[in-house]
Formats: sequence, structure tokens, C-alpha cells
Amino acid sequence: MNPTVLWWGRFDPHYARNAFLMRLFGELGWQVVSFRPRWSPLGQWEAALRPLPKPSLVWVPAFRQRDIAAAAAWARTRSVPLIIDPLISAYDKQVFERRKFDPGSARAERLRRWEAQCFSLADAVVVDTPAHADFFHEALAVPREKLHLIWVGADEARFRATPLPPNPEAGPEALFWGSFLPLHGPETIVAAAQCYQGPPLRLTLIGDGPLLARCQALAHDAPLPPKLTLTFVPPISYDALPERIAQAHFVLGIFGATPKAERVIPNKVFQGLASGRPVVTRQAPSYPEPVIQETASGLLWVPAADPNALARCLTELAASAPAHWQRLGEAARTTFLRHFNETTIRRQLAALLARFVETTPLDPTR
Repeated sequence: MNPTVLWWGRFDPHYARNAFLMRLFGELGWQVVSFRPRWSPLGQWEAALRPLPKPSLVWVPAFRQRDIAAAAAWARTRSVPLIIDPLISAYDKQVFERRKFDPGSARAERLRRWEAQCFSLADAVVVDTPAHADFFHEALAVPREKLHLIWVGADEARFRATPLPPNPEAGPEALFWGSFLPLHGPETIVAAAQCYQGPPLRLTLIGDGPLLARCQALAHDAPLPPKLTLTFVPPISYDALPERIAQAHFVLGIFGATPKAERVIPNKVFQGLASGRPVVTRQAPSYPEPVIQETASGLLWVPAADPNALARCLTELAASAPAHWQRLGEAARTTFLRHFNETTIRRQLAALLARFVETTPLDPTR
């Protein structure tokens, strides 16, 4: 009989991380059952009133710290392991990213203790980068033996290498998409546009979020170079994203200077690499050391929050020959296949599950 995982919480099943891992569970022979309570704090009582099967383990997915306590209470009474995949820290987000609470303040400390208590209820805590593992251990007191790395990756069926489009008279296109958060550093992209002095180039920023209005105001307040076009585009669907990437020549990652920006590898970087596009992004210790040391990875590093460095990097890219773009794109795809491919991530998940549930060994060829 196949093992069952109960995905618990008010999560978005269409979010890339969730959809990807749910599919991998199925490929590993697990039955996935979702339980989405109406109100997170009372989830265990609602679950008790529903005809839920006894699972082999309970999984609380990305961003659902508020669901952990109820899931833990329900799982504990049934002697079922609990695994959480928080992806980010609420304490980190509110204190160091949004700066809602001052570090060292009583409110910040209450939030830190609350999150540390939530994490302590789990039998395993999934992290997306080694840098996040360090933060969860040092700031939230998660024991090292509870931490397990699973890269975010990208859906290989969607994000495939495609030929570069022709280079139009208006220049190649550098594409950013995201929710305009501080860790993305979209203001750095706008500032880089204003000091750009290279050949024709198109910058396209897709999305919406807290910093969009500020970015639009910055773009309006200062003139842009005559050879550069900067365009803001409303959000597009996840289904439309692969085709949109295929129309671009380069991908822009993140450029924020927040501590969180040092700890993440965002979806857009994985998706850009998988699509065979050169990716320009900030330097960070969150990447595997071989990728950081590789001189031809398809990743072009710039310092955080440095518009001049970003402008220089874009100038060099735009001034180079399309054959060079093609080589960088091939290197990007190689980096993805070598370090972040689905087989690697499936094995990471399988290794974690094997710690708690005895299943048929994973086919090493998959």
C-alpha cells in the first residue's frame, strides 16, 4: 500500500514550490491528500471532524508557520511525523526584510521565540539553501540534525532551453519578473537603467508589489539614456512565463541588500537557468560552492544594491555578440542540469522521507 502524506495548511497548491513537491511526492509513489482548514489555529479540531485518513506523515508547506502548531497537535495524537517546509522565516521577514520591528525589541524577540517554538514542534525542517539552514540553526535554535536541504529548482517540463530570439534594432531584452519586494532590489534595476551608457537595450520589469510605485516614480523623475527602453508590465500567469522568458535574451535575478537576499536563490534564477538564459544577479553565499567558483556558469554576479555595477554588466552583455549570449545560455542550462535538476531534488526529497517511512528504494536511474 502506498504511503500517504497529508499536506496541511492554508497553502496555495499552485505556488511553484508546492506544486513541484506535490508532483515529486506522487512520482515517489506517495498519495497526496490536502487539508486546508478554515482557520489555522483550530485546524486540529476541524481535522478531527473530517474523515481524514491516517497519513504516514504530515507536511506543512511554504509560508504556513501559522498552521504548524495545529498540525503538530493533530500529528502527535496519532504518532505521525511532522515535516515543515517554511521556505522563509517570519522573524527574518518582519524584522530584517520589512523592518516592521526593530532588532532587539520586545516585539521582535516575541516573534523570534514564537517561530522558534513552532519549528521545535517539527520532526524535520526543510531548507532551500545552506544559508537558510545556518540562519534557522543560529537564530531559531533548530538542531542541525533536523535540517534537510531541498533545492527549489524549476519544473523541467515547463522551463526548457529555447533558441535565443533575434537581436532587434532596439537591442536585446533583459527580463525581470517578481513581486517587487525589498530582497528583489528592483530600485537597483531602475537606477542601473538611468546610468546605463551602452548600446541599445530593453529592460522589462513584470509584476506588482510594494516597491512598484516607488520604482515607477524613480523612472519618471530622472531621464533615461536614449538607447535604453524601460517598460513596466502587469503580472502574467505562471503558465505564460516560460514563453515570455523565451522571448528575452537575459534574465535579471535579485539585487537587494537585505540579509534575506543573501540566503535565498529565488524562483526566477532557477527558471532562468533552466530556460537556458544568462542570469544576472547579486552575489550571495546561498549557492553551492562549485557554482560560485565556476567561471562559466551562466550566472553573472554583481554586488548587492550596486546600480553602477549592474549597468556595467548589462553594458558588457549588450555589447557582446549573440554567439556569446548563446554560450552563456548553454552554460546556464548546464549549471541547472548539473546542480538543480529534478533528479537531484527528487533524491533529496526521497532521502528525507526515508528517515521516517520505509518505502521502495528510489530507482537510481530516475
